[in-house]
Amino acid sequence: MSQHEPTPGHEPVPEHEPVPEDRHEHGHEELDLGLREDRSPGRRRNRRKRRGPWGCLVILVIVIALIGGVAYAGVKGLDWVRGQFSSEAEDYPGPGQGEVVVEVSQGDGTAAIGRSLKAADVVKSVTAFTDAASQRADEVAKIQPGFYSMKKQMKATDAVALLVDPANADANAVVIPEGFRTDQVVARLAKTTGIKKAEFEKALEDADGLGLPAYAEGEAEGYLFPAKYSFAPDDTALDMLAAMVKRYKTVAEEVPVSGASEAGLDEHDFITMASIIEKEVNRPEDMPAVAEVIFNRLDGTCVEQGIPKGLLQMDSTVHFLEGGGAGSVYTSAEARESDSPYNTYRQAGLPPGPIASPGQAAMEAILEPTDKGYCFFVAVDLDTGETRFARTGAEHTANTQLLQEWCRENSGRCG
Repeated sequence: MSQHEPTPGHEPVPEHEPVPEDRHEHGHEELDLGLREDRSPGRRRNRRKRRGPWGCLVILVIVIALIGGVAYAGVKGLDWVRGQFSSEAEDYPGPGQGEVVVEVSQGDGTAAIGRSLKAADVVKSVTAFTDAASQRADEVAKIQPGFYSMKKQMKATDAVALLVDPANADANAVVIPEGFRTDQVVARLAKTTGIKKAEFEKALEDADGLGLPAYAEGEAEGYLFPAKYSFAPDDTALDMLAAMVKRYKTVAEEVPVSGASEAGLDEHDFITMASIIEKEVNRPEDMPAVAEVIFNRLDGTCVEQGIPKGLLQMDSTVHFLEGGGAGSVYTSAEARESDSPYNTYRQAGLPPGPIASPGQAAMEAILEPTDKGYCFFVAVDLDTGETRFARTGAEHTANTQLLQEWCRENSGRCG
């Protein structure tokens, strides 16, 4: 903060009687301040003698005030400059005391983090933090956004060590994987945050509070975007779920989901299809081919290969109506006979809504499907996610045998 010098006042100039002509020499007028010998009559001389000392005193006071003000401003200004450029930054000795939560926002640089820490009294100066951070620049560059529990009045090097420790970042984060159903999201949030599941379930009923898009039709399934989140200590269940919907909207604009019409879909069907793609394969590079299979089955391209027009026959949708499938890669004959609208072995077209939260790659695959005439696919290695695609039933049968061999070699893995 800068200091302002006091502005000196203006002393009223004393009145003077007309100046005699003999005071003008060489065209210059002498200024009469009552400080020289007075050659005027006695009455005027006596009057000046009374005023002279006071005039000197006033001027002396003003001069002293000016000197004092300049000196004060100079000292304060020097202190400020030292604070900004001192080579020996002020630092706390540590180890610190109490507890304070500090947020590191997305995009924060070292100086921004330092300012947040100083404002919270974690470090004594920004310079102390940036100096300490410069010694671990590679690690500091990887500091994750989020909320960190720290002590007040820490030594700057200790503050840096806490922030770069991955364990501290993970302790303040919640990771929602691609393909999680809403009930799985709720379970993970409740376990991580300590907030009761009932509060999340209640929040899911507040479509407006969640900020769901109109085409979601009030249902959060599919719109809680899978990502890594860091929540504030005072965030509510609604705050957390709303943050996931907000992230979905951001990604939806990037894809963009508004391009659904180009694929012959509305936005809700677009996310429904993306969720099926997400659940069917693990590797992003396989997703465009799965998108092609779905389109080909919907439009009847695969009828000649024994797939009735419109029937997707996707195991992932049957697993959804079973509550997730309990890890099995197969579906039961009973489930495939269900009248549920999610049973795509019996019900033509896409199911009524998403079956999980798709990631960005699954969404983008719909807009850029392959064009190879694929009608079938099957995962042949559950560890690597390797998936084989086929145009004909015969090719698909051969690929399915590869899966069966893998399952025999990995007993208990296929359910």
